[in-house]
Amino acid sequence: MTRRSIISAVVAILIATVLMPAQSFAAHAYSRSKIRPSIRRARIRRVPWNPLLKGSRESMIRQNEEIDRLSLVRIQNDAELDELIGQNQLVPISELPGLHIAGNLKPNRRYSKPWTRDFVQDLGDAYYDEFGIPIQLTSAVRTADQQKKLRRHNRNAAPIEGDTASSHLAGLTVDIGKRGLSKKQHKWIESYFAKLRDLGLIEVAEERRQQCFHVMVSERYSDWRQGDGSFESANAARTDQPSAIPVAGASQP
Repeated sequence: MTRRSIISAVVAILIATVLMPAQSFAAHAYSRSKIRPSIRRARIRRVPWNPLLKGSRESMIRQNEEIDRLSLVRIQNDAELDELIGQNQLVPISELPGLHIAGNLKPNRRYSKPWTRDFVQDLGDAYYDEFGIPIQLTSAVRTADQQKKLRRHNRNAAPIEGDTASSHLAGLTVDIGKRGLSKKQHKWIESYFAKLRDLGLIEVAEERRQQCFHVMVSERYSDWRQGDGSFESANAARTDQPSAIPVAGASQP
């Protein structure tokens, strides 16, 4: 073997040594590029959201129809809120063994219409009797000024005007927290709310991103409560007189 052929062989070996890792890396990168998208797609595949208490535009419209039926004002600012509180048109919601109020809810936001306050207290009592712990209130009355600020960082927040405006502005509505609920507790709340909704006493929606149940309470809740407060008697009464809030799914005039 000549000196030239030996040098050529050494050069060929060196070139092969340099190129092989690069080819291996390229093949590995290509393989990863082929696999990663499918893995990524698998990771972001979303679980279907189909709650029992699903909100809708029709429900928002019914909530505003109830506000208009009662000729309630939609509170614009703190001055109007304080005035309604001073006139006892809004009543305080207080903590009880069955009701915990979120710490970030300001004192002047812990108010509602009397029948909504009664609903929250009844819910807390029933929940405490069942589980021995309180339910959590995360929101009650709001002003339009507050709702505007909320909409800046929460794209699901309702508007301040129109036929789908937030019913929090009239003091009829509360949010009940669902964070940390067990499956049994969640199912119990669903059943409790569904019965009242089917009687036309509340409009309810389970929120996905805000971790709460949005509940608007009809004034008719007071009449039902002052009776025997049973679901059976309310069902019988509904056959004799129309509901203030049409039952979800029923045909609308």
